[in-house]
Amino acid sequence: MSLPQTIDDFVALRHRLHAAPELGQQEAMTSALVAELLSAWGYEVATGLGVTGVVGTLRNGPGEKAIGLRADMDALPIAEATGADYASKNPGVMHACGHDGHTTILLRAAKALAERRNFSGTVRVIFQPAEETGGAVQMIEDGLFDRFPVDAIFGLHNWPGVPAGELRFISGPAMASVDLVIITIKGKGGHGALPHEAVDPILAASSLVMALQSIVSRNIDPLETAVITVGMIHGGTMPNVIPDSVELQITTRAFSDAVRDRVRERIKVLAEGQAASYGAMAEVFHPPGFPALHNDAEETEFARQVAVRHFGEDKVGTLKPLLVSEDFAFMLEKQRGSYLFVGNGPSADLHSPRYDFNDAIIEPAARYWVALAEEFLSANRPG
Repeated sequence: MSLPQTIDDFVALRHRLHAAPELGQQEAMTSALVAELLSAWGYEVATGLGVTGVVGTLRNGPGEKAIGLRADMDALPIAEATGADYASKNPGVMHACGHDGHTTILLRAAKALAERRNFSGTVRVIFQPAEETGGAVQMIEDGLFDRFPVDAIFGLHNWPGVPAGELRFISGPAMASVDLVIITIKGKGGHGALPHEAVDPILAASSLVMALQSIVSRNIDPLETAVITVGMIHGGTMPNVIPDSVELQITTRAFSDAVRDRVRERIKVLAEGQAASYGAMAEVFHPPGFPALHNDAEETEFARQVAVRHFGEDKVGTLKPLLVSEDFAFMLEKQRGSYLFVGNGPSADLHSPRYDFNDAIIEPAARYWVALAEEFLSANRPG
């Protein structure tokens, strides 16, 4: 494979990744390509963390500090509708969140860091699989921070609606936790003409959907944030048959552990109580979710100042905390750092079948990664 040299080469690389999207922990082609390029640029390369994760290590000078820069690699189970020449060739799978762009940005930065070597210390470029399903956890369990220690870790995400290439920062709570709750309402099936001989789980489930909305308005401090979304209800097969059971799937979001726990507690109480009031019963299942993402205030301000120095105040701003979630939160539970945003311009929303990453932001975002790493590992930075 010829190595990418110019920005046009990296755009072509992004299109190559976009046309061959891979779901979480199936990123074999992407992982192999990343490892090959990093090795060619002189990085020490480790593979297989979190199944398909890649870590590249570059050392220079006597400095003892290390910085981690992370990009995600996985695609989504969405059928693409962009009509692009480089559209997905994998039916039902597409890069609808820009992870192909994030990978390309970090590769572009990795090449520049290897060529410039304008730092003293260690750069670790971390290419993570399965961000959509919590791949950060498996990388950590495979020894990410034990084998490849860093003093701080940073990640970025493109953001539609923010002017292309501009940078945005959030200090403190930045992205919400997300939890899935699966509730099964069990009743007694019967004929629709004889409802008195049945226990209708659809009626109980309908009542529960309404009752759940009282949690945010009556059980959570009005100055706190919580969201409860009933996104799926499944039950019944015929219009004249009362089913035995109904399943609801719910997502909840919050910025604090206390609110997160309170929401889950009240959902269980309401589910059991509402079901019982109709003669049914409720089973409540809480699989593990993502924690809220909290950016370290000091590292966020440092990262923001780097952006101001290199791009100017007019290209740097802040965002309000976001209620979407990101598994980089698991990394920030283990290591200080910050997660920032780069504008994607007036594009379709993330996770839309019409979304496409803006190639124009590859170069400025890569330049930012280089500047951040070089300043973090500068002898002039205290600490």
